[in-house]
Amino acid sequence: MVRVTVPVPGRAYEVTIGPGVLAEAAQHLALPSSASVTFVVSDRTVSDLWFDPLAASLRGAGVSAVLLTVPEGEDAKSLQAYGTLVRQLAGREAHRDDPIVALGGGSVGDLAGFVASTYMRGVPCLQIPTTLTAQVDAAIGGKTAINLPEGKNLVGTFSQPRGVLVDLEVLKTLDDRSYRSGLAEIAKIALTLDLELLAALERDPRPIVERDPAALEDAVTRCVSAKARIVAEDERDAGARLVLNYGHTLGHALERLDAFAGRTHGEAIALGMVFAARLAESRGRATGLVARTARLLSSLGIDASSALPPAEDVLAAIRMDKKYRGGVRWVLLDEPGRPRVVDDVSEDEVRMALEAIGGSRA
Repeated sequence: MVRVTVPVPGRAYEVTIGPGVLAEAAQHLALPSSASVTFVVSDRTVSDLWFDPLAASLRGAGVSAVLLTVPEGEDAKSLQAYGTLVRQLAGREAHRDDPIVALGGGSVGDLAGFVASTYMRGVPCLQIPTTLTAQVDAAIGGKTAINLPEGKNLVGTFSQPRGVLVDLEVLKTLDDRSYRSGLAEIAKIALTLDLELLAALERDPRPIVERDPAALEDAVTRCVSAKARIVAEDERDAGARLVLNYGHTLGHALERLDAFAGRTHGEAIALGMVFAARLAESRGRATGLVARTARLLSSLGIDASSALPPAEDVLAAIRMDKKYRGGVRWVLLDEPGRPRVVDDVSEDEVRMALEAIGGSRA
């Protein structure tokens, strides 16, 4: 078991990582001393697998657990789901000391975190991510959000959890496609912030692809540690934290055009990283980065070869990005491990890069 501190000033918390820690949740989560009930937000598939051991651990500490189920996937991140949850909390007379526990993937974590940050102007939130994507990225850092029909994550808050519990055992229940989606986020951290992790993945990707426990614990811990450092430096996306968006500007646009269906998040981000590599190369930087990125993703079993929508549709979706300010800030690599934020990429450059990566897969 490993503990990583997210040292956000005034709101530091721990991420506990290891196999089987969910069944010991009461020992590891920072429950308020006055808590006698928790409200566990989860979808039906995840709750059928993991709610009972979580509830048993909490009962052992004298805390009851009330399950509040939500739709699966991005359907959970809607105004309707948000309204239903806050009314359920009010109907059950939930108080400010009653924690909300997010048990699920990134969508459940985003929704539950947003509910916790707004119900009664804020109640404690605890994150128990059950997908690899959420364990290495979404559950850490305090971003909460729901979607609008007009775009992804347009309504949300910055609100840090009291603690995060990462149980590596739950990853055994993920289907291969969902697991590979999380590997794309690991690849993002490796390319941008952790060259040792990148070297390990390029040297021998088999242990992480095959879900070797030791390889998983090392990779997840490295990703959590990297994100913790960046979040502590820039909690609200004003500067350094923007590098965590590598691959996400195009990726979020693709998800928006897919109406939150079709591609997984990881597949969209993988395409976004290939695109960002092409954009960097077109500017005379990071020679060979497209090929290197493609090799890495392929070795991890990640599909970055699906068709792209028309360029004008992609550009229109990018303009809806919440970070758009008369232009888009792109995260590009001068070389692996050297990310930087640029804001002078023209739409013509974007069109050309889209055509290039489309043509390279024809």
